[in-house]
Amino acid sequence: MKEKEIPLAGKALVKEVCRRIRVARSYWDAHNNAACRRERERALQLYNTLTKEQKDQIPQVLRVWLRYRSEKYFGSTRTPPGKNRKRKPRKKPPL
Repeated sequence: MKEKEIPLAGKALVKEVCRRIRVARSYWDAHNNAACRRERERALQLYNTLTKEQKDQIPQVLRVWLRYRSEKYFGSTRTPPGKNRKRKPRKKPPL
């Protein structure tokens, strides 16, 4: 069983956000999109709880990846996974 999670604050919260973004990026590099999406969502939830000063403590490379680059692939404008899987069977050409 999981122990009760203590709500993070201050430097611990900033550190956890950075860790989650790095984990998401490692999943991205490994082409594990489902795990990357899950970690990115968790990191984004924590990131949105930060103050402006705390957000400035996160390295810019991580912020850019979280907010912009990954938005291209996981944003709301992206086609949901599995949409193109049901294709019509090909017709055989006439002889």
